[in-house]
Amino acid sequence: MSLRARLPILLLLAALGGGAVWFFTRSSAPDPWLGYVEGEALYVAAPVSGTLASRPVERGGRVRAGAALFALDPRSADASAAQAAAQVQSAQASLSDLGAARERTPEIDVARAAEAAARAQLVRAEADFRRFADLAAKGFASRTQLDAARAARDSAAAQVAQAQAQQRSGALSVGRGTQQAAAAAQVEGAKAALAAEARRRQEIAPTSPAAGQVEQTYFNPGEWVPANQPVVSIIPDDKRKIRFFVPQDKVAGLRMGQAVRFTCDGCGAERTATVRFIAPRAEYTPPVIYSEHARSKLVFMVEAMLPTDQPLPLGLPVAVSAK
Repeated sequence: MSLRARLPILLLLAALGGGAVWFFTRSSAPDPWLGYVEGEALYVAAPVSGTLASRPVERGGRVRAGAALFALDPRSADASAAQAAAQVQSAQASLSDLGAARERTPEIDVARAAEAAARAQLVRAEADFRRFADLAAKGFASRTQLDAARAARDSAAAQVAQAQAQQRSGALSVGRGTQQAAAAAQVEGAKAALAAEARRRQEIAPTSPAAGQVEQTYFNPGEWVPANQPVVSIIPDDKRKIRFFVPQDKVAGLRMGQAVRFTCDGCGAERTATVRFIAPRAEYTPPVIYSEHARSKLVFMVEAMLPTDQPLPLGLPVAVSAK
């Protein structure tokens, strides 16, 4: 066979040999760690039952932090708050009454006038007593007259003391100290009840604690909502994460706070996430991420938090690798 005829065969053999050398000497890239996007939902409920009056959010919609989520019929809460406010006023009035003086100002003024009259009588009685005492010492007044003057003086002094005591009694408060303390405690209890009703009024119309996406709504306006039953669930932007599974021979290379790279369909350029949890126990590869190369392998579940600027849909498959 001529050289021209053997040339195609030689070229084919050379190509096959080169392909075999490349196949057996190529460096195989490590398989990525498979996973998916996950989120931690917040379930928002009211502590009391009632009719759902409004629900301005819809499933799949976006909400900002502080946005209204829903509101129950406020009439019962408003009535309870009004009752608590009336109880506060009643308790304060009772405390004020117990702390007031027993007698009114005009009655105390009468006692003061009586004291002034008694003092004037005492001044005259003391002058009469001194005069009779001088006369008795000179023998011009009898002992009976001196005793009568002394008795008149003492009687006038007693009337002054009586008028002063009446004023002190009228200035005393109606209630005793223990009664006033009990009334003050009732006032504080009524104020605490009013604050609780005001708080409950806020709880029947909650707002979103964070920016995120409404995952689900469970009741429509007009329906009866039982107490503590979620009305809306939210996936906050800062609670989205990727959950992936690392082979047992690779997990020792991961650390908390470490950045990992991942790709996903439609995500564009490669992205990063931060490791926040590494499972302390191994498990077999979950069926949801089975592949030809990751079948029944012993793996560790790892979670990495996603940035909040571009939220990814839940359940989206991802391929992760160490950064």
